[in-house]
Amino acid sequence: MADDPYAALGLTKSASDAEIKKAYRKIAKTDHPDLNPDPVAVERFRAAAAAYDLLKDPEQRRRFDAGEIDAQGQERPQQRTYREHAEAAGSPYARSYGFDGDPDLSDVFSDLFGHRRTGFSQGGFERRGFQQGGARDGDLRGQDYRFSLQVDFMTAARGGKTRISLPEGGDLEVAIPKGVRDGQTIRLKGKGGPGMGRGGPGDAYLEISVAPHPEFRREGDDIHLTLPITIDEAVLGAKVAAPTIEGAVNLTIPKGASSGQRLRLRGRGINGGDQQVELKIVMPQRIDDELATFMESWRKKNGYDPRSKMKMGG
Repeated sequence: MADDPYAALGLTKSASDAEIKKAYRKIAKTDHPDLNPDPVAVERFRAAAAAYDLLKDPEQRRRFDAGEIDAQGQERPQQRTYREHAEAAGSPYARSYGFDGDPDLSDVFSDLFGHRRTGFSQGGFERRGFQQGGARDGDLRGQDYRFSLQVDFMTAARGGKTRISLPEGGDLEVAIPKGVRDGQTIRLKGKGGPGMGRGGPGDAYLEISVAPHPEFRREGDDIHLTLPITIDEAVLGAKVAAPTIEGAVNLTIPKGASSGQRLRLRGRGINGGDQQVELKIVMPQRIDDELATFMESWRKKNGYDPRSKMKMGG
């Protein structure tokens, strides 16, 4: 571990106990060897775990902050006393600075991986199987599976079900939660490989990618839509059908609407978000003589310059 356990967790000495635990859990979720075998990530997790083991104990943290012990939890050389002897190997008063016997860490890892406990050894990280009454070396948790799954925009927005193929054969029905985001990972507890002995099954992790939609675009929980309107609808106003993720609704176009103007449909987004409708005036495919004559006459009497306030360079 680095000389500064706070730095190993990305924190400063002013961090609260809750912030320390939160920082450790965040690192564990990305850099634990079961999830990320990259040596750099393993070393980062090793340093964070040692730092957390030191700082989670209020008395150890106080003594480190006071300079009485170093980052490894050992007495400073100039202050070695009876305590050093008490913590020596083989002493009945010796303390463990690893993961063993720590109910708080057991909770952290059972939340992440379904392990009851995770062991730490000099050679790296080891899995241990446990049962009431003692340990069983033959118990091994099953392998975690990882999948990349693309879902269509509407399934991601509204939720739904799909099926994935499993490595050992067969398939699995997966419920896609409403509002799932692009890049989000879904954990399917117990849907990974089978365990050995009394070891439970692993988990399955689905990394979701959301296919684009030809009309809708998502920003946060809001849905954005560009809605074409005609010249007469823009000038005179109108009620038109506008698509939403739950079906078409009537939208009132105000008189004198312009391209780029936005209207809001409250609650028509995802998880209580809104739908933002941007208007786009679309010209008719053919300008006939009647329309051209009318516009020439109208321009002579009512012409205006929408670019009058624009800076034209220089």
